[in-house]
Parts: sequence; C-alpha cells; structure tokens
Amino acid sequence: MPMTPLAVLGLPLHILVGALLVAGSFPVLLWSVGGRRAERPVARLGGGAVDLRASSLQRGTSDRLVAPALQAVGDRLRRFTPTGLLGNLEHKLVLAGRPPSGVERLLGWKLLGGLAGLAFGLYLVPFTGGLVATLAPMLLPVVGFMYPDVRLSSQAERRQEALQLALPQALDQVTISVEAGLGFDGALMRYADKASGPLSEEFLRSIQDIRLGSTRREAFAMLLERTDSPDLRQFVLAITQGERHGLPMAQILRSQAAELRRKRRQRAEQKAATIPVKVIFPMVVCILPVLFIVILGPAAFQIMDNLGG
Repeated sequence: MPMTPLAVLGLPLHILVGALLVAGSFPVLLWSVGGRRAERPVARLGGGAVDLRASSLQRGTSDRLVAPALQAVGDRLRRFTPTGLLGNLEHKLVLAGRPPSGVERLLGWKLLGGLAGLAFGLYLVPFTGGLVATLAPMLLPVVGFMYPDVRLSSQAERRQEALQLALPQALDQVTISVEAGLGFDGALMRYADKASGPLSEEFLRSIQDIRLGSTRREAFAMLLERTDSPDLRQFVLAITQGERHGLPMAQILRSQAAELRRKRRQRAEQKAATIPVKVIFPMVVCILPVLFIVILGPAAFQIMDNLGG
C-alpha cells in the first residue's frame, strides 16, 4: 500500500483517520447512553399508585441498560478477583464518595475497557508492521483495563483535596456556632445544611450515624475510614481527646482552626518553593533554544556571509 507524506508510524493518512474515528467512537457511545434525563414528577395511576413503567422510562439509558449489564458481568468477575484487589477498589470508591457496592460495576467497566483496547489494537495490526503491530494488541488492552482505576484514583484525590481545603473554614463556622451557645453536634449539622461539598456531606453522614445510635467516637471512626485527610484525622483525634478530658469544645475548635490554617500556609509555601525547580526543565528545553535562535541567529548568518565572502 503506498504511503502518503503524512504517514505516522507507518500508517497511511486514511487509515490513521479511521483509527482515530474508531477510538473516538467509544467516548461518544458512553456519553450517548450515559446521559440523564430531566427529572419529572413520578407518574401515578388511579388511587395514588405509582406507574412503575413510566417511572422506569424516566431513567436514563445508562441506568436502564448499561448499569444492569455491567453489574451482571461484575458479579461474575468478582468471583475470580483477589480479595486484596477488591478491598483496594472498595476503598478507592469510598474515598471518591461512591458506595463500595459499586465495585461490580467498576469491574465491568474495566473489562469493557480492556476489550475496547484489544479491538482497537487488532484493528491496527493489518495496517502496521514491526514493533507497532506487535505491541498494540498487548499494550492497548492493558491501557483500557487500567483506565477506570486511574480515573477513580484521580476522583478520589480531588475529593480528598477539596475536603482538606474546606476544613479550616468549616472549623471557623463551627466555632462561631459553638461560642454562640449551640451544641457541637448542632453546629456540625448547621454547617452541613448551609455548606456544600464533600466535607459537608461527610459531616452530615456522621450526624446521621449519631442519630441512629452510634456514639460520637464511633461516628468519627467511620468518618476516618471514609476519608484520607491527615488534617481531618488530627481534628478528630483532638475532639476525641478533648471530650475525654472534659476540655471546652470552643477552645479545641479555635486552636484546631488556627493550626490547620498554619499548616495550609506552610503547604502553600512549600509548593511555591518547588516552582523554580519545575520551571528549569521547560526553560532549558523550550525557552532558551528559541532565545538563542532569535538573538544569535542573525549574527551567525552574518558571520557565515563574512567568512564565505
């Protein structure tokens, strides 16, 4: 097959465009079946009974078709998955703010990504040769299989960062409420009702656990299992020890808020100190060569002309 001047990795241009279209069809397909419909009032029959068929049709295509299929596939894959890997996936789901019961659906997405990578790799084999044809069917399934893990880890990391950034301001608001005469649980509940974000969700869940019969120490222990923030762990430890020794709650909250603000300032200073080191590589590779070309280029041409003359 004749090669065009724009061939990349031994691929003709029309084959490259076709491969990109096939690869781009997968996210479009997921987006099309994953769209959620606008919420509507639940349809009811005569006598106040709920119309289950109309209620089911109001759900998105992903909830009605894709999710049950992935759940069924994940249930079978769970039997062959090591216990340690399942525990790690469940922990990541909890850190990302999702229920751990969704591990079966995650396993289904991993299998679907691996099959999509394998199909794309086999599609490239007839049009490539050498190293690309050998590595594509082996590497692309691995990339597709690991992509849900990478995305889940990224979501969990962003959620934990948002939780840690919101903690000092949350403690300030809780401290004001406690000093105004509100109880500690009531102050947490007030913050959870007024604020939004992962921290308010976690505080609201802890208050619900307390109302269901758990002690404050047990509710905070479950909170630490759902999060991975060292600042939140320090806050829970301080509250637990202060409650055990009978210290004033407002004093504990005020000192913890000041300590967390100091730590946040230190982390910002540490990140600012690493910026010059990170800038060195792009400066040396990208900026300095261009400056040398712009500044020394005309002089070099002039010297060559003079020597040639």
